[in-house]
Amino acid sequence: MDVSILEEQYDCIKQKQKLQTHIIVFKTGENDSVHDESMVNAVLINKKCCWTVVRMAQKEFLTAKLKNFLREDKIQLWKPPYTNENKKVGVELKELAQKFSTKLELSEVEVESLLEEIRCKAIERGTGNDAFKRTGIATLEVSLAGNKGKAKRKNSLETKLIITGKELRSQIAQTFGLQENRLKIIANKKILDLGKTLEEQGITHNVRVMVLELMHSQEETKRKVQEEEKQKEEDALKEKEIKDRLKRTKKGLEILAEREDYLDPDTTPYLDIANQTGKTIKIPPRAKKALVLAMGYHEKGRALMKKNEYEVALPFLLDADKHFCECGTDLLNTVDNYAVLQLDIVWCYFRLEQLECLDDAEKKLATAQNCFKRCYGENHERLFVIKGSLGSEKVLFLRLYLLQGIGHFHNGKEKDAAKYLKKAYDLFQELFIDPEKVNCLLLLGFSPQEARLGLRATSGDVDRAADLISNRRETKAEIRREERKKRRQRLEDINTLKNMGYSERAAQKALHQANGNLDNAFQILVSNPQLFLENDNNNPVTMNQFQVPKESIDQLVYMGFDRESAEEALKVFQGNIQLAAQTLARNGGVLPTELQLLSEATTPSEESTSSKDSPTESAGTSSSSTDEDMEVDAVNEILEDIPEHEEDYLDLTLEEEGSIIDKYLSYIQIPQP
Repeated sequence: MDVSILEEQYDCIKQKQKLQTHIIVFKTGENDSVHDESMVNAVLINKKCCWTVVRMAQKEFLTAKLKNFLREDKIQLWKPPYTNENKKVGVELKELAQKFSTKLELSEVEVESLLEEIRCKAIERGTGNDAFKRTGIATLEVSLAGNKGKAKRKNSLETKLIITGKELRSQIAQTFGLQENRLKIIANKKILDLGKTLEEQGITHNVRVMVLELMHSQEETKRKVQEEEKQKEEDALKEKEIKDRLKRTKKGLEILAEREDYLDPDTTPYLDIANQTGKTIKIPPRAKKALVLAMGYHEKGRALMKKNEYEVALPFLLDADKHFCECGTDLLNTVDNYAVLQLDIVWCYFRLEQLECLDDAEKKLATAQNCFKRCYGENHERLFVIKGSLGSEKVLFLRLYLLQGIGHFHNGKEKDAAKYLKKAYDLFQELFIDPEKVNCLLLLGFSPQEARLGLRATSGDVDRAADLISNRRETKAEIRREERKKRRQRLEDINTLKNMGYSERAAQKALHQANGNLDNAFQILVSNPQLFLENDNNNPVTMNQFQVPKESIDQLVYMGFDRESAEEALKVFQGNIQLAAQTLARNGGVLPTELQLLSEATTPSEESTSSKDSPTESAGTSSSSTDEDMEVDAVNEILEDIPEHEEDYLDLTLEEEGSIIDKYLSYIQIPQP
């Protein structure tokens, strides 16, 4: 590619930057002082370095694009007629260069050079594969990083995989004329362990290794080694922290997912599934548990993404993906959470520069797009009916188009990349928020998040945004008032049932089954006397330890019940004459079979009775208390990561997305309006 074209592109980008913000450019290496008040943004720019970066990006892009053309036409450059029997280039390669030069808008010479590079690498790889199969000697692609002005070099090295890292370092030093004790070798994203064999470190045939030649004194090298050891320790601690986080999150989410929604949320928090207005959605128990776990892991991952801890966030997001798949397609087709999760996973791939995950990323982006279509409608008509606007959700499509464009770029698909990056750019221009309008809403007492979401939902209209935010606040306040009213009534009903002799847990369960109707709850308790045995502290009622007063037995006998049945009923109901009489009357003067069996099953042995006051009780109590504290901490950690605003996932500043869009648009040379 003509360097003058690259220089012209660079100068054009530089002029656009000058129009956007004030930049002071320093020549590399100069350290003249500049007054603070004269700067807005100070940036060191090496013009030659910028050209080099653009050249590398352009070459990588063109090579990927050329490989796609070859795959589409099923052309294998390492075979005739492009390669003869002596593995020399065939004349047909020039014809191929002429064919593709028009498509790539490059000269035939440039295309022929790229084709020859691809052909030679393919032949070299094939020769190495044959040799490896015959002799077990692997070929490594050695990249010698440039130092002190030296250019970066790529070379091939043949070696056995049973040698140690130290032996490989020695071989590289001898082959390329380097000083062995100054070399650092990186393979599979890790520094090569000198004491282990290449096989033990997962190095195989055709693996790429990078060789760094250190230019430090002995003291500096020693310091570097110490820093590396410290880094290893920090990495180990970080890995342990990630595992501990995953373990705590899993524990907390499982506790919350198992908790019944009849409990008092003020004393025993649990997770509920609500719609965009905050009202509870009824979901079958099994699907609800899977959805709670999925959304819990997702929120944890999103909280870490906000802190730019993408490496830690990704495992949580992948766990969320696993649990979402257990919810069933009917549920996933009605909520956009699954689509948002796919975007978050791919965004982590991109931020972690995991380009080897491009195939998985493409599938996840397609899944997200289809899910949005099912949830929002073909033209977002369902979303408009539900929310009355489309502005806030457009940020999701901006990120979707941006990630699709990036994926196509790295796969060498220029037209598709241009199409989606342009769509992302147009949405970015539409969703850009004027800071002055945000300040106007802040002065009215709204939060920055409310201001951004409100302005996007109303296409930047400050007055409408203020009305929308106020209406949302009033709707939430009304829901909270209704919930407080229901809770007060529920507490009164629970106390009424407790005064009848039932435990709080039994009262809660009965009211939950009766949808809050006190009379129906009472009938449920009467019809299911075993609910009386529900104990508030989860310990079984020890019936044999209760001494039934003779007067109570006489009262039931006076009512016409058998003395033995009366005593057994009073023992089961802990002396509650009213419940004992009601149960006996409803069951023909005898206890129901399930209560009789329960009474027999809960009779403790002499051994367990005598051991209740043993010295181990205090230790067990202490252990139980510690476990409870750990559970409380795990649950609280989950609750802290759940955002208060239901549209928190739509609140993107788009600053990061904007810079990424500009970067990739400059690579594919699309003129910006």
